[in-house]
Amino acid sequence: MHLGDLTVYHDGRFVRYDDAKVGLLTHGLQYGTGCFEGVRGFWNAREEELYLLQLSDHYDRLAQSARILMMNLPLSTRELCDVTVEICARNKFRSDVYVRPFSYKANEDIGVRLHDVKDAFAMVAIPFERYFDAQRGLKVGVSSWRRIDDTMAPARGKITGTYVNSALAKSDAILSGFDEAIMLSQEGHVCEGSAENVFLVRGGVLYTPDPSQNILEGVTRRAIMTLAKEELGLQVVERAIDRSELVIADEIFITGSAAGVQWIESVDHRPVGDGTRGPIATALIDLYDRAVRGSLPKYESWLTRTYAGRVAAAS
Repeated sequence: MHLGDLTVYHDGRFVRYDDAKVGLLTHGLQYGTGCFEGVRGFWNAREEELYLLQLSDHYDRLAQSARILMMNLPLSTRELCDVTVEICARNKFRSDVYVRPFSYKANEDIGVRLHDVKDAFAMVAIPFERYFDAQRGLKVGVSSWRRIDDTMAPARGKITGTYVNSALAKSDAILSGFDEAIMLSQEGHVCEGSAENVFLVRGGVLYTPDPSQNILEGVTRRAIMTLAKEELGLQVVERAIDRSELVIADEIFITGSAAGVQWIESVDHRPVGDGTRGPIATALIDLYDRAVRGSLPKYESWLTRTYAGRVAAAS
């Protein structure tokens, strides 16, 4: 599908992608004053249904990011969920999708600030398969770029401008022969990947950095913690994690809306465990895929139907 053929949502209207214009001097473009979410949709071919994952959680977090930037979203969480269903249905998607809702400062002038600048909102949805090659593990390197500290910029918001931090780490990793970077906090503790949360397994216990480590509190992170506890009976510990713990871990994997659940093969050229996908990562990858495609009724509350849901709303 060509981008120009997509129906998008921009400032209260459904329009063609090519008709949604943003000026060159737009504040959000010039100064990075915007926030966004990454919402996934998963196609179930047997049911001919597109399941949208954890919409309310994403839009509640978007509202928090907007509050940090002194912005007001034009719609409630419930209304944003409805727009997401509508935009996917109008595009007649029959594949996995990625939905990018975003709010941004829209003045076209010069002057860095947050106050007295008008807000704008848009949403784009595109077909999307996988962020990484799911058939192999990732080779990651610990980045020399530290994760932004919350005293410098809001680490807990998905703020457009702060993703320069992630882009620097990601490109350095790729150009150094790795697939992904792991970033440390200002104190030297494990924080997250360039756009993913980090989990490691040691002695049958699942560990992940706690929110005080300047992580983005991921929606997928929370889902994986729930699956690990309720389906695998694992103890999940949130705490500061030192760099050397990555090297001696039995398993490492990363999670994110775009990335899903992806296992790590090596860190800084050292194999994780025996260098193959471990049993806990394997189980969680399978559980997550089944849950997001509607195959685990226990987690049906995570999902919003696109086509059946739209018909039900209209009847």
